[in-house]
Amino acid sequence: MDFDFSDDQQQLRDAVRRWVDKGYTFERRRAIVGAGGFSREAWSELAELGLTALTVPEEHGGLGQGAIDAMVVMEELGRGLVLEPLAQAFVATAILGQHAPAAVASAWLPRVASGEALVVLAHQERKARYRLDVCEAKARPSGAGHVLDATKSVVPAGDAANAFLVPAELNGQIALFLVERGASGIATQGYRTQDGSRAAELRCQGAPATLLTADGLTALTLAQDVANAALCAEGVGAMEQTLKLTTEYMNQRKQFGVAIASFQALRHRVADMKMQLELARSMSYYASLKLGAPAAERHVAVARAKVQLGQSMRFVGQQSVQLHGGIGVTDEYAGSHYFKRLTQMEMTGGDTLHHLGVVSSNMQETAGVFA
Repeated sequence: MDFDFSDDQQQLRDAVRRWVDKGYTFERRRAIVGAGGFSREAWSELAELGLTALTVPEEHGGLGQGAIDAMVVMEELGRGLVLEPLAQAFVATAILGQHAPAAVASAWLPRVASGEALVVLAHQERKARYRLDVCEAKARPSGAGHVLDATKSVVPAGDAANAFLVPAELNGQIALFLVERGASGIATQGYRTQDGSRAAELRCQGAPATLLTADGLTALTLAQDVANAALCAEGVGAMEQTLKLTTEYMNQRKQFGVAIASFQALRHRVADMKMQLELARSMSYYASLKLGAPAAERHVAVARAKVQLGQSMRFVGQQSVQLHGGIGVTDEYAGSHYFKRLTQMEMTGGDTLHHLGVVSSNMQETAGVFA
Protein backbone atom coordinates (compact mmCIF):
# COMPACT_ATOMS: atom_id res chain seq x y z
CA MET A 1 0.00 0.00 0.00
CA ASP A 2 1.25 3.47 -0.93
CA PHE A 3 1.45 5.74 2.12
CA ASP A 4 3.09 8.63 0.25
CA PHE A 5 1.22 11.91 0.49
CA SER A 6 0.21 13.78 -2.64
CA ASP A 7 1.82 17.09 -3.58
CA ASP A 8 -1.32 18.92 -2.50
CA GLN A 9 -1.25 17.22 0.89
CA GLN A 10 2.43 18.09 1.35
CA GLN A 11 1.68 21.71 0.49
CA LEU A 12 -1.21 21.67 2.96
CA ARG A 13 1.10 20.31 5.66
CA ASP A 14 3.72 22.97 4.91
CA ALA A 15 1.15 25.77 5.04
CA VAL A 16 -0.23 24.67 8.40
CA ARG A 17 3.28 24.11 9.79
CA ARG A 18 4.33 27.62 8.77
CA TRP A 19 1.30 29.09 10.51
CA VAL A 20 1.98 27.06 13.67
CA ASP A 21 5.65 28.04 13.73
CA LYS A 22 5.11 31.74 13.06
CA GLY A 23 1.53 32.46 14.10
CA TYR A 24 0.94 30.13 17.05
CA THR A 25 4.08 30.34 19.12
CA PHE A 26 4.38 28.92 22.62
CA GLU A 27 4.17 32.47 24.00
CA ARG A 28 0.92 33.13 22.13
CA ARG A 29 -0.51 29.84 23.33
CA ARG A 30 0.30 30.70 26.94
CA ALA A 31 -1.45 34.05 26.49
CA ILE A 32 -4.53 32.30 25.11
CA VAL A 33 -4.52 29.89 28.05
CA GLY A 34 -4.30 32.84 30.41
CA ALA A 35 -7.26 34.46 28.66
CA GLY A 36 -9.44 31.38 29.04
CA GLY A 37 -8.21 28.73 26.62
CA PHE A 38 -9.92 29.75 23.37
CA SER A 39 -9.18 32.57 20.93
CA ARG A 40 -11.76 33.66 18.38
CA GLU A 41 -8.94 35.45 16.57
CA ALA A 42 -6.96 32.22 16.21
CA TRP A 43 -10.13 30.43 15.09
CA SER A 44 -10.59 33.08 12.39
CA GLU A 45 -6.99 32.52 11.26
CA LEU A 46 -7.70 28.79 10.90
CA ALA A 47 -10.73 29.73 8.79
CA GLU A 48 -8.63 32.08 6.64
CA LEU A 49 -6.28 29.17 5.93
CA GLY A 50 -9.31 27.25 4.69
CA LEU A 51 -9.09 24.63 7.42
CA THR A 52 -12.66 24.98 8.71
CA ALA A 53 -13.81 24.44 5.11
CA LEU A 54 -11.46 21.53 4.46
CA THR A 55 -13.99 18.68 4.51
CA VAL A 56 -17.13 20.71 3.72
CA PRO A 57 -18.53 19.75 0.28
CA GLU A 58 -17.85 22.24 -2.49
CA GLU A 59 -21.56 22.88 -3.07
CA HIS A 60 -21.70 24.33 0.45
CA GLY A 61 -18.67 26.57 0.06
CA GLY A 62 -16.03 24.11 1.22
CA LEU A 63 -12.94 22.49 -0.27
CA GLY A 64 -14.38 18.99 -0.44
CA GLN A 65 -11.26 17.25 0.87
CA GLY A 66 -11.14 13.93 2.72
CA ALA A 67 -10.06 12.25 5.91
CA ILE A 68 -6.37 12.04 4.99
CA ASP A 69 -6.19 15.79 4.41
CA ALA A 70 -7.83 16.33 7.81
CA MET A 71 -5.31 13.94 9.37
CA VAL A 72 -2.40 15.90 7.89
CA VAL A 73 -3.79 19.14 9.34
CA MET A 74 -4.43 17.68 12.78
CA GLU A 75 -0.88 16.30 13.00
CA GLU A 76 0.50 19.79 12.50
CA LEU A 77 -1.94 21.37 14.95
CA GLY A 78 -0.94 18.73 17.49
CA ARG A 79 2.70 19.58 16.95
CA GLY A 80 1.89 23.17 17.91
CA LEU A 81 -0.55 22.32 20.75
CA VAL A 82 -3.22 24.44 19.10
CA LEU A 83 -6.08 24.94 21.56
CA GLU A 84 -8.87 25.82 19.15
CA PRO A 85 -11.01 22.67 18.45
CA LEU A 86 -10.75 22.37 14.67
CA ALA A 87 -11.75 18.71 14.92
CA GLN A 88 -15.24 19.93 15.84
CA ALA A 89 -15.56 21.47 12.38
CA PHE A 90 -14.85 18.04 10.87
CA VAL A 91 -17.41 16.45 13.20
CA ALA A 92 -20.07 19.04 12.38
CA THR A 93 -19.40 18.64 8.66
CA ALA A 94 -19.81 14.86 8.84
CA ILE A 95 -23.06 15.03 10.84
CA LEU A 96 -24.67 17.89 8.93
CA GLY A 97 -23.57 16.48 5.59
CA GLN A 98 -24.66 12.88 6.19
CA HIS A 99 -27.52 13.02 8.69
CA ALA A 100 -29.18 16.45 8.65
CA PRO A 101 -32.12 17.43 6.43
CA ALA A 102 -31.00 19.21 3.26
CA ALA A 103 -32.37 22.56 4.42
CA VAL A 104 -30.47 22.42 7.71
CA ALA A 105 -27.25 21.37 5.96
CA SER A 106 -27.60 24.22 3.45
CA ALA A 107 -28.15 26.71 6.27
CA TRP A 108 -25.23 25.64 8.47
CA LEU A 109 -22.48 24.08 6.36
CA PRO A 110 -21.52 27.36 4.59
CA ARG A 111 -21.24 29.00 8.02
CA VAL A 112 -19.06 26.15 9.28
CA ALA A 113 -16.87 26.45 6.17
CA SER A 114 -16.34 30.19 6.60
CA GLY A 115 -15.56 29.85 10.30
CA GLU A 116 -18.52 32.07 11.16
CA ALA A 117 -20.18 29.26 13.09
CA LEU A 118 -18.46 27.05 15.61
CA VAL A 119 -20.68 23.98 15.92
CA VAL A 120 -19.58 21.51 18.60
CA LEU A 121 -20.64 18.07 19.79
CA ALA A 122 -22.25 18.11 23.24
CA HIS A 123 -22.90 14.51 24.20
CA GLN A 124 -21.05 13.63 27.40
CA GLU A 125 -23.07 13.03 30.55
CA ARG A 126 -21.83 12.30 34.05
CA LYS A 127 -23.28 8.79 34.25
CA ALA A 128 -22.36 7.68 30.71
CA ARG A 129 -18.71 6.80 31.32
CA TYR A 130 -17.85 7.07 27.58
CA ARG A 131 -20.89 5.00 26.50
CA LEU A 132 -22.79 6.62 23.65
CA ASP A 133 -25.99 4.66 24.31
CA VAL A 134 -26.43 6.10 27.81
CA CYS A 135 -28.43 9.32 27.56
CA GLU A 136 -30.61 10.95 30.22
CA ALA A 137 -31.40 14.04 28.13
CA LYS A 138 -35.03 14.20 27.02
CA ALA A 139 -36.69 15.74 23.98
CA ARG A 140 -40.36 16.28 23.32
CA PRO A 141 -42.41 17.70 20.47
CA SER A 142 -43.46 21.32 20.78
CA GLY A 143 -45.48 22.93 18.03
CA ALA A 144 -43.72 22.32 14.73
CA GLY A 145 -40.42 21.46 16.41
CA HIS A 146 -38.94 20.05 19.60
CA VAL A 147 -37.61 21.22 22.94
CA LEU A 148 -34.82 19.69 25.02
CA ASP A 149 -34.05 19.19 28.69
CA ALA A 150 -30.40 18.19 28.95
CA THR A 151 -27.19 18.62 30.89
CA LYS A 152 -23.97 17.90 28.98
CA SER A 153 -20.42 18.05 30.30
CA VAL A 154 -16.97 18.89 28.93
CA VAL A 155 -18.33 20.50 25.77
CA PRO A 156 -15.35 21.75 23.69
CA ALA A 157 -15.27 25.57 23.75
CA GLY A 158 -18.89 25.32 24.83
CA ASP A 159 -19.34 28.89 25.99
CA ALA A 160 -17.87 30.20 22.71
CA ALA A 161 -19.80 27.88 20.36
CA ASN A 162 -22.58 29.11 18.10
CA ALA A 163 -24.52 25.83 18.09
CA PHE A 164 -24.45 22.37 19.63
CA LEU A 165 -25.07 18.86 18.36
CA VAL A 166 -27.01 17.33 21.24
CA PRO A 167 -28.31 13.75 21.60
CA ALA A 168 -31.50 13.26 23.56
CA GLU A 169 -34.11 10.54 24.03
CA LEU A 170 -37.18 10.95 21.81
CA ASN A 171 -39.95 8.36 21.63
CA GLY A 172 -37.84 5.77 23.40
CA GLN A 173 -34.67 6.09 21.33
CA ILE A 174 -31.74 8.48 21.03
CA ALA A 175 -32.16 11.22 18.45
CA LEU A 176 -29.72 13.98 17.52
CA PHE A 177 -30.61 17.67 17.58
CA LEU A 178 -29.05 20.99 16.69
CA VAL A 179 -29.43 23.64 19.37
CA GLU A 180 -28.44 27.25 18.75
CA ARG A 181 -26.43 29.09 21.38
CA GLY A 182 -28.83 32.02 21.50
CA ALA A 183 -31.94 29.90 22.02
CA SER A 184 -34.04 30.36 25.13
CA GLY A 185 -33.34 27.98 27.99
CA ILE A 186 -29.61 27.64 27.17
CA ALA A 187 -26.96 28.20 29.84
CA THR A 188 -23.24 27.45 29.72
CA GLN A 189 -20.55 27.49 32.38
CA GLY A 190 -17.08 27.67 30.87
CA TYR A 191 -13.79 26.56 32.41
CA ARG A 192 -10.24 25.64 31.46
CA THR A 193 -9.29 22.00 31.31
CA GLN A 194 -6.02 20.66 32.71
CA ASP A 195 -4.21 21.06 29.37
CA GLY A 196 -5.26 24.73 29.05
CA SER A 197 -8.05 24.30 26.50
CA ARG A 198 -11.61 25.55 26.94
CA ALA A 199 -14.68 23.48 27.82
CA ALA A 200 -18.08 24.09 29.35
CA GLU A 201 -21.10 22.58 31.01
CA LEU A 202 -24.21 22.95 28.85
CA ARG A 203 -27.70 23.09 30.33
CA CYS A 204 -30.85 23.07 28.22
CA GLN A 205 -34.17 23.73 29.93
CA GLY A 206 -37.01 23.60 27.44
CA ALA A 207 -34.60 24.79 24.75
CA PRO A 208 -35.89 24.88 21.15
CA ALA A 209 -34.06 22.33 18.99
CA THR A 210 -33.94 21.21 15.37
CA LEU A 211 -34.19 17.47 14.81
CA LEU A 212 -31.31 16.26 12.64
CA THR A 213 -32.02 12.54 12.72
CA ALA A 214 -34.16 10.14 14.72
CA ASP A 215 -31.34 7.57 14.42
CA GLY A 216 -29.18 9.51 16.79
CA LEU A 217 -26.95 6.65 17.93
CA THR A 218 -25.73 5.98 14.39
CA ALA A 219 -24.97 9.66 13.87
CA LEU A 220 -23.39 9.98 17.31
CA THR A 221 -21.12 7.00 16.66
CA LEU A 222 -19.97 8.62 13.41
CA ALA A 223 -19.30 11.89 15.23
CA GLN A 224 -17.23 10.15 17.90
CA ASP A 225 -15.26 8.15 15.31
CA VAL A 226 -14.42 11.30 13.32
CA ALA A 227 -13.41 13.09 16.52
CA ASN A 228 -11.24 10.20 17.68
CA ALA A 229 -9.51 9.81 14.31
CA ALA A 230 -8.66 13.52 14.45
CA LEU A 231 -7.48 13.10 18.04
CA CYS A 232 -5.20 10.24 17.00
CA ALA A 233 -3.60 12.41 14.33
CA GLU A 234 -3.22 15.29 16.78
CA GLY A 235 -1.60 12.91 19.24
CA VAL A 236 0.96 11.85 16.64
CA GLY A 237 1.94 15.48 16.11
CA ALA A 238 2.19 16.14 19.84
CA MET A 239 4.31 13.04 20.42
CA GLU A 240 6.58 13.93 17.53
CA GLN A 241 7.30 17.33 19.03
CA THR A 242 7.66 15.83 22.52
CA LEU A 243 10.32 13.47 21.20
CA LYS A 244 12.09 16.34 19.46
CA LEU A 245 12.15 18.44 22.65
CA THR A 246 13.45 15.46 24.62
CA THR A 247 16.33 14.68 22.27
CA GLU A 248 17.32 18.35 22.06
CA TYR A 249 17.41 18.56 25.86
CA MET A 250 19.47 15.38 26.14
CA ASN A 251 22.03 16.75 23.72
CA GLN A 252 22.37 19.92 25.82
CA ARG A 253 22.18 18.54 29.36
CA LYS A 254 25.52 17.32 30.66
CA GLN A 255 26.54 15.02 33.49
CA PHE A 256 30.13 14.03 34.26
CA GLY A 257 31.20 16.42 31.52
CA VAL A 258 29.32 14.72 28.68
CA ALA A 259 25.84 15.08 27.18
CA ILE A 260 23.37 12.62 28.69
CA ALA A 261 22.41 11.67 25.13
CA SER A 262 25.62 9.63 25.07
CA PHE A 263 24.42 7.30 27.87
CA GLN A 264 23.38 3.98 26.37
CA ALA A 265 20.54 3.30 28.80
CA LEU A 266 18.95 6.66 28.01
CA ARG A 267 19.41 6.15 24.27
CA HIS A 268 17.48 2.89 24.58
CA ARG A 269 14.61 4.74 26.25
CA VAL A 270 14.53 7.28 23.43
CA ALA A 271 14.47 4.42 20.93
CA ASP A 272 11.44 2.99 22.76
CA MET A 273 9.74 6.41 22.54
CA LYS A 274 10.40 6.49 18.81
CA MET A 275 8.97 2.99 18.42
CA GLN A 276 5.80 3.98 20.27
CA LEU A 277 5.47 7.07 18.08
CA GLU A 278 5.71 5.03 14.89
CA LEU A 279 3.22 2.45 16.17
CA ALA A 280 0.84 5.31 16.91
CA ARG A 281 1.43 6.89 13.51
CA SER A 282 0.58 3.68 11.65
CA MET A 283 -2.63 3.25 13.65
CA SER A 284 -3.58 6.88 13.08
CA TYR A 285 -3.25 6.26 9.33
CA TYR A 286 -5.37 3.15 9.77
CA ALA A 287 -8.13 5.04 11.60
CA SER A 288 -8.29 7.81 9.00
CA LEU A 289 -8.32 5.36 6.11
CA LYS A 290 -11.19 3.44 7.72
CA LEU A 291 -13.47 6.47 8.20
CA GLY A 292 -15.11 5.66 4.87
CA ALA A 293 -15.72 2.00 5.77
CA PRO A 294 -19.10 0.58 6.86
CA ALA A 295 -20.15 1.78 10.31
CA ALA A 296 -19.33 -1.36 12.31
CA GLU A 297 -15.92 -1.80 10.67
CA ARG A 298 -15.13 1.89 11.05
CA HIS A 299 -16.01 1.98 14.74
CA VAL A 300 -13.85 -1.02 15.66
CA ALA A 301 -10.95 0.29 13.56
CA VAL A 302 -11.01 3.66 15.35
CA ALA A 303 -11.21 1.88 18.72
CA ARG A 304 -8.12 -0.18 17.81
CA ALA A 305 -6.28 2.99 16.91
CA LYS A 306 -7.33 4.71 20.14
CA VAL A 307 -6.00 1.77 22.17
CA GLN A 308 -2.56 2.09 20.58
CA LEU A 309 -2.60 5.89 20.74
CA GLY A 310 -3.54 5.78 24.41
CA GLN A 311 -0.67 3.46 25.22
CA SER A 312 1.79 5.45 23.11
CA MET A 313 0.76 8.87 24.44
CA ARG A 314 1.08 7.73 28.02
CA PHE A 315 4.48 6.13 27.38
CA VAL A 316 5.98 9.00 25.39
CA GLY A 317 4.71 11.65 27.80
CA GLN A 318 5.94 9.88 30.91
CA GLN A 319 9.33 8.97 29.44
CA SER A 320 9.82 12.56 28.35
CA VAL A 321 9.26 13.78 31.91
CA GLN A 322 11.63 11.13 33.28
CA LEU A 323 14.39 12.03 30.82
CA HIS A 324 14.02 15.74 31.49
CA GLY A 325 13.94 15.51 35.25
CA GLY A 326 12.36 18.33 37.24
CA ILE A 327 12.28 20.82 34.36
CA GLY A 328 9.94 18.47 32.53
CA VAL A 329 7.01 19.48 34.75
CA THR A 330 7.64 23.22 35.10
CA ASP A 331 5.01 25.51 33.60
CA GLU A 332 7.62 27.69 31.89
CA TYR A 333 8.89 24.78 29.79
CA ALA A 334 6.95 23.68 26.70
CA GLY A 335 7.55 20.01 27.43
CA SER A 336 5.25 20.04 30.45
CA HIS A 337 2.39 21.33 28.31
CA TYR A 338 2.88 18.51 25.81
CA PHE A 339 2.78 16.06 28.71
CA LYS A 340 -0.49 17.52 29.98
CA ARG A 341 -2.02 17.52 26.51
CA LEU A 342 -1.02 13.89 25.86
CA THR A 343 -2.41 12.89 29.25
CA GLN A 344 -5.74 14.56 28.56
CA MET A 345 -5.99 13.14 25.03
CA GLU A 346 -5.59 9.63 26.38
CA MET A 347 -8.76 10.22 28.44
CA THR A 348 -10.74 12.00 25.71
CA GLY A 349 -13.30 10.24 23.56
CA GLY A 350 -13.00 7.08 25.63
CA ASP A 351 -9.88 6.05 27.51
CA THR A 352 -7.66 3.10 26.61
CA LEU A 353 -9.56 0.58 28.73
CA HIS A 354 -12.89 1.64 27.25
CA HIS A 355 -11.68 1.16 23.69
CA LEU A 356 -9.97 -2.08 24.60
CA GLY A 357 -13.40 -3.26 25.70
CA VAL A 358 -14.88 -2.20 22.36
CA VAL A 359 -12.20 -4.12 20.48
CA SER A 360 -12.49 -7.25 22.60
CA SER A 361 -16.30 -7.32 22.46
CA ASN A 362 -16.15 -7.21 18.66
CA MET A 363 -13.54 -9.92 18.20
CA GLN A 364 -14.61 -12.83 16.03
CA GLU A 365 -13.89 -16.50 16.63
CA THR A 366 -11.27 -16.38 13.85
CA ALA A 367 -9.43 -13.38 15.30
CA GLY A 368 -5.70 -13.83 14.76
CA VAL A 369 -6.22 -17.00 12.71
CA PHE A 370 -5.27 -17.04 9.05
CA ALA A 371 -6.88 -19.69 6.88
